[in-house]
Amino acid sequence: MQITRQADYAVRAVLYLARMVDGSRAPTSQIAQEQRIPPSFLAKIISQLSVAGMVQTSRGARGGVTLAREPEKITLLDVVEAIDGPILLNECVGDPSSCTFGDDCPVHSVWCEAQAQLVRQLAGTSFASLGKATNGSGASVPVAL
Repeated sequence: MQITRQADYAVRAVLYLARMVDGSRAPTSQIAQEQRIPPSFLAKIISQLSVAGMVQTSRGARGGVTLAREPEKITLLDVVEAIDGPILLNECVGDPSSCTFGDDCPVHSVWCEAQAQLVRQLAGTSFASLGKATNGSGASVPVAL
């Protein structure tokens, strides 16, 4: 399983917004430039995040993008699933009948546990905690999954 580039860019954009002072708005052009995201790709991502209720957008001279919820209430899992859909390490985790070995599959429980651990880790990581991450020198850590 690999997180898509689109989900990686979405994480970068949400983290950028989480680090904004007092929930101020950021123009998409600024987010795209500072996070090295192709502008046309970012527009699609922002649209998906808006539909998922994570960001709010406004047009005009004072327009831009802001988080729709507090950074504490947005997790990595929220963003990844908003872009890529539910995490599924193997088809059999979501549909055990898809396995040709059925109940005799020795690997099924491993896939299920690995997925559960990944989901727990992503669900337990808020953008508030990521927004505080630094590289030891006090500089914010750039995002790249």
